[in-house]
Amino acid sequence: MQAAETPKTEIATVKVNAVDRVYSIWFLTYFILSSIFFNSLTALITLFTFPFDKRRRLVHMASCVWGSHYLYTNPFWRFKIEGAEHIDPNKTYIIIGNHSSYFDILVCYSLFRCFKFVSKETIFKIPLIGWNMYLNQYVKIRRGNLASIKEMMAVCKDWLKKDASVMMFPEGTRTETGELLPFRAGSFNLSLELGVPVVPIVIYGTYEVFPKIRNVVKMNQTIRARVLPPLMPSDYQGKPGKMKDDAFKLMNDALHELRAQNQIGTTAGADEKLISTKNN
Repeated sequence: MQAAETPKTEIATVKVNAVDRVYSIWFLTYFILSSIFFNSLTALITLFTFPFDKRRRLVHMASCVWGSHYLYTNPFWRFKIEGAEHIDPNKTYIIIGNHSSYFDILVCYSLFRCFKFVSKETIFKIPLIGWNMYLNQYVKIRRGNLASIKEMMAVCKDWLKKDASVMMFPEGTRTETGELLPFRAGSFNLSLELGVPVVPIVIYGTYEVFPKIRNVVKMNQTIRARVLPPLMPSDYQGKPGKMKDDAFKLMNDALHELRAQNQIGTTAGADEKLISTKNN
């Protein structure tokens, strides 16, 4: 008997229009100029608060204003967050999110919750953005380097023990199709070892705005984020794999639900979808 064929996700041809190209130039220009201002602001805040703000909470909140304001100043990005109440600002969490665009970081800032980002080392080397990450004491990782991964886990563990939440993308990199990539186990192992709940965040619409496969920013798009209820480590003692699988299923189901609700997946001025699934 022939095995059933598995649907394969393919990347369809992506079209962008002239409006998006002009907007991309405007956005990049504004992003650079505003980043100079906000980076100077966070540097000043760090200078005056580091003696008593050991976790850099005030610096991070200023960064939240910096990052989130891009989503709110464009009236053509219809942005909304659901379920933010699942992240109690007085508690510690391991926050995980799907990763389909650099704009996911702006969405996470819009939560206005304190956490330490885990990011690849190359981002720390980018002027302005990287400087701000150092000021916030975010956590760097060198992809594919075992020693760097171990160091990243140790730093995250140290922050969690200090009651500072950690934000991770368990896929490890941005998806090129808009669909979830397999999750890595690190965040779930930390959760069970330290007894810290995992809060999944599902982000959608950012893939259409600025996917890994395109260098043009889309001007007109619905963007949504849904914070799901925490996964409690007490429910998964000795079963990090099950915790990882449950998180993946919950986030994957929510992503497809939100995409269907908002008809996400088409480019501005084009009929075909960015994401297509068909049987070969």
